Amino acid sequence: MEKKNIDWGSIGFGYVQTDYRYVANYKNGAWDEGGLTTDANITMNECACVLQYAQTCFEGLKAFRGRDGKVRLFRPDENARRLRRSADRLSMAAPSEELFLKMCEMCVKANLDFLPPYGHNASMYLRPVLEGIDPQLSICSSSEVLFSVMCAPVSTYAKAGVLTPVT
Repeated sequence: MEKKNIDWGSIGFGYVQTDYRYVANYKNGAWDEGGLTTDANITMNECACVLQYAQTCFEGLKAFRGRDGKVRLFRPDENARRLRRSADRLSMAAPSEELFLKMCEMCVKANLDFLPPYGHNASMYLRPVLEGIDPQLSICSSSEVLFSVMCAPVSTYAKAGVLTPVT
């Protein structure tokens, strides 16, 4: 991997495309092994459940580099459990905690050059997302689900310490 030329002091809280994301699919009652991809685009049917009925849920967590240089994820097990609860509420398949953790860890490892160095008040934001992707017009749970984890280097959400309200 090449070193990325990122100005860590001026990075905001926005989308910065990284090299890899992790994607797994649920179909015929089981999750596939999933894998890393360099394609940041998702192709789906115009009648996918996520588009027709918004059958989707997501989590957000961060990876940090410690003073000792080690990479740490902040409570990913809690995010895995919360995603499962959200998926249960939407009657959709959710990955196991083990698959969730594996995908988050692999996404971070594959994009280490985007992980800010210690001391820059920045981190790597991970966005695990579940989306119902099988095409249907009727109101029912999606039998095919896409699980993806993308990441991006970010600063604090409210850089100045104050959130600006959204109307």
